[in-house]
Amino acid sequence: MNIKDVEALAETAKLELTGEEKEKLLSDMEGILKYLKQIEEVELLDIKVEHAIYNAWREDLPAQAGEDQGFSLDLITAQFPDSKDGFVKVKKIL
Repeated sequence: MNIKDVEALAETAKLELTGEEKEKLLSDMEGILKYLKQIEEVELLDIKVEHAIYNAWREDLPAQAGEDQGFSLDLITAQFPDSKDGFVKVKKIL
C-alpha cells in the first residue's frame, strides 16, 4: 500500500486529506493489513469442534388466525385507547 492508494481511497470516499493525514492513514492501514496477514496465516485445520452445529431457526411459516403465539388479539387491542372489531383505531395522519 502506498500514498497513491490512500489518495484513491480518499477520492472514492469524497475525503479531503492533508499530506499529514494521508501519511497517518497509510500508517494505520499498513498496521491493519499486517494484523490481517497474521490472522490469515493461522492454521485451523487441526481444531476439532466440540459440539454439533445445527440451525436453530424455526421454519418460517405464515401464522394462522387463532393460533396461540403467546399473545391474543384481545390482549393487544386492550393496550390501545380505542379499537373496533379487532382493529386498532388511530388518528388520521396526512
